[in-house]
Amino acid sequence: ESIDLGEIMFSLCYLPTAGRMTLTVIKCRNLKAMDITGASDPYVKVSLMCEGRRLKKRKTTTKKNTLNPVYNEAIIFDIPPENVDQVSLSIAVMDYDRVGHNEVIGVCRTGIDAEGLGRDHWNEMLAYPRKPITHWHPLVEVR
Repeated sequence: ESIDLGEIMFSLCYLPTAGRMTLTVIKCRNLKAMDITGASDPYVKVSLMCEGRRLKKRKTTTKKNTLNPVYNEAIIFDIPPENVDQVSLSIAVMDYDRVGHNEVIGVCRTGIDAEGLGRDHWNEMLAYPRKPITHWHPLVEVR
């Protein structure tokens, strides 16, 4: 039985001529509360992965005290067309803590080694270049 960690909405857009992928983190909803106050200070960390190695990582700003943050922040990765079928994106929604360490609320993946919706979203992005494709993704626990 999986616990409900919330969902993240993001769009993927690939420009093959420029070799540039834009992931726009739009918003999250119903995030699991991580703080005793019953809220979280969420931010999103996106890692570009290739064969299990992290090539690059980027993150959004932190939204204070909310379980339904709105970001509308674009994260851009340079991915040459010949490499686009070898990479994936690991997307983690994190809870920022001033004391201690930041905790992972939940994760999702999109790309060649993702399954289900994560893979479908990626394939749709590749099928419709230059067009942003937006989906909600459920967050899962880090395994």
